[in-house]
Amino acid sequence: MLTTAILWEVWDRTHDPLSLGYVGLARALPVVFMALPAGHLADVRDRRWIVALTQSGFSLVAVLFAIASYVEADLWIYYALLVVSGCVRAFNGPARAGLLPLLVPAPAFPHAINCNAGMFQAAAIAGPLIAGYLIAITGNEWPVYAGTAVGCALLAASMILIHPSNAARATGAMTMRTMLGGMRHLMRERTIFAAILLDLLAVLFGGATALLPIYADEILHAGPEGLGWLRAAPYIGAFVMAVYLALRRPIQHAGAALLWSVAAFGICMIIFGLSTSMWLSLLALAVSGAVDNISVVIRHVLVQMRTPNELRGRVGAVNSMFIECSNELGGFESGLVAKLLSPVFSVVSGGIGTMLVVAAIAWTFPQLRRLKEIRPLQL
Repeated sequence: MLTTAILWEVWDRTHDPLSLGYVGLARALPVVFMALPAGHLADVRDRRWIVALTQSGFSLVAVLFAIASYVEADLWIYYALLVVSGCVRAFNGPARAGLLPLLVPAPAFPHAINCNAGMFQAAAIAGPLIAGYLIAITGNEWPVYAGTAVGCALLAASMILIHPSNAARATGAMTMRTMLGGMRHLMRERTIFAAILLDLLAVLFGGATALLPIYADEILHAGPEGLGWLRAAPYIGAFVMAVYLALRRPIQHAGAALLWSVAAFGICMIIFGLSTSMWLSLLALAVSGAVDNISVVIRHVLVQMRTPNELRGRVGAVNSMFIECSNELGGFESGLVAKLLSPVFSVVSGGIGTMLVVAAIAWTFPQLRRLKEIRPLQL
């Protein structure tokens, strides 16, 4: 809900693709700079309370967005709040990712990832649709921000009800060596590194999320309701795929499935970029979400099952840093190319770039191509 409202409000006030790109830049840079200390904190402190505090931080930021929108504050205030939100995200991501393996036994973990992904997709479908229709009905964005604040506050309170199992935690002071423990683990586990790098580069070039307001407004002529559907479409496809994956046995040829799914994502972006039909655009985005969910599940299972608990926070921090770079800096890249050339060129060239990335990763990391069933790390 929050992201949909921010993107629409920035576009509605500026009609500038680069301003949309700045949204991603403001959210990503704090995560890049703060990820390593955040990962160390997640390994030495109670992750449950870190998640509760950071969700409270998200709620406060959403309240401030609602106030800024209500009084029609200057746009630089929105970017400042996005930077604060990025700081909160830096600490939330590693703690939240490292908490899930402590809630279920290892044999059930792949299914837990599928269920978790399915619930996320359901929320990601409902959120943009609610936001789009609220904006269309009320003519304002601040009710969306207010609703987000309430939801984040409820989630923070619900963390009290969670009781994770006991597991070994990291010890020691925060030093550069301890903060880089996650990166060293990734360098040893080359398959994990290849999977994360593939996601980073593919989404950096192939993501089109930041440009959806332009497509909804000027290319597909669908308004804020259309933006809600465009943002929800990938998650509808991802939800269907999550249900399918939850009902079948774990993927046996994980490496090949990961590579092919990312290549298919690039093809979907090319189709979406060239489409002038709302239905074809929605279909392309839905299929892109379905194939992307395959890569998300494989990557998350691989990262969590091949990482010891005392390193999960720091590895999760590196993973969060890569994700933020791909999603948010990818949005800035899309906005910049759209400003210099055109939105269509930005999306289509990004899809082609994604397919080239898949070929490069498959050639550089043969161990990823050969990866079959993902087994827990033997300590």
